[in-house]
Amino acid sequence: MIVVATADFEVYHGVVTELRDRGTEFTTVEPDAELPDRTSVVITDAESAAELDDVPTVVAQPDEPRRAVDQALTTIRGAGGRTIIGVDPGRDPGIAVLAGEMVVAAFQVPLADAVAVIQREVSDAADPVVRIGDGARLRSSKLVNDLEDVQVELVDETGTTPYLGTGTRGMGDVLAAVNIARHEGEVVDARDIEPTAGELQVIKDRSREQSRTNRAIDELLARRVAAGELTIEEALAEHRSDAESAAADESQEQEEQTASTEATDPASEAADDADGTDDT
Repeated sequence: MIVVATADFEVYHGVVTELRDRGTEFTTVEPDAELPDRTSVVITDAESAAELDDVPTVVAQPDEPRRAVDQALTTIRGAGGRTIIGVDPGRDPGIAVLAGEMVVAAFQVPLADAVAVIQREVSDAADPVVRIGDGARLRSSKLVNDLEDVQVELVDETGTTPYLGTGTRGMGDVLAAVNIARHEGEVVDARDIEPTAGELQVIKDRSREQSRTNRAIDELLARRVAAGELTIEEALAEHRSDAESAAADESQEQEEQTASTEATDPASEAADDADGTDDT
C-alpha cells in the first residue's frame, strides 16, 4: 500500500489528488507517525525523507505529483516495472507510458513536441526503452534520430490499431501506442529514409492547404520538411521570404533596364536637346 507522509500542503494536495484520480489504494499519516503494517512505499517531501530511511521512499516535488505517483507504483510492482514508452507516429503521435504491463500515462501531442515529452518521461527511469511504430516512415525516422541517451526499438505496427466503437473517437493513436509498447522491436540508433515522390507530394499538398496564398512549397523545402529540418509553417515562411526577395530583385532589375534604355534612346536625347534650344 502507498502511504503519503508529508507536512508540505502543496505536495500533499497534488499527490493525493493524483492517487484519487487513478483509483489507487493509499492512506495518509503525519511524517513522524508510525507507518501502517501494509506499507509498501512512502511518498513524502524532501525535508521529511530523512526520517523514513527504513522503508522505500519517493520524494515528491510540489510541481510533479504525477511523477512521484508513477515512481511509487513502479516500486510496488518491483522488477516487472520497467518503463516502456510506446509511440504511434503521426502528425500528432500517440504516446503511452507503461511500467511493466500497466499503463501509467498517455499523451497525444504535435510531432514537434513528442521528443520532449518522451525525454521527460524516461529522464528518471532505470533502463527505459522507447518503442516506435514503423508505419509513418518519415515521422518515425525523425523521432528515432532526435531521441538521445535512450534505447530505441522500431516495431512492426501491423495490427496495433484496435477497432474503435461508439464514443471512442480520437483514442486510436494512444491505444495503438499501448500495443506498440507491448511488442519488442529491432534496436536502432538512426534511420535514414529517402522520401518518395508521393511523400514529397503529400508535404507539398499540406503546405498548399496551410498557405494563405494557396501556393505550395518547392521540392527542396519539401525535402527539408521530410528530413525534420523544418516544419510546414517554417518552410512556408522561408518560401514567402524567397519569393519576396526574388520579386524585389526583379523589380530593381526592371527599373535599372528602364533607366538604361532612357539614357541611350536617341529620340529621348533629341527631345532633351530640343527642350534645351533657345527660340530665336
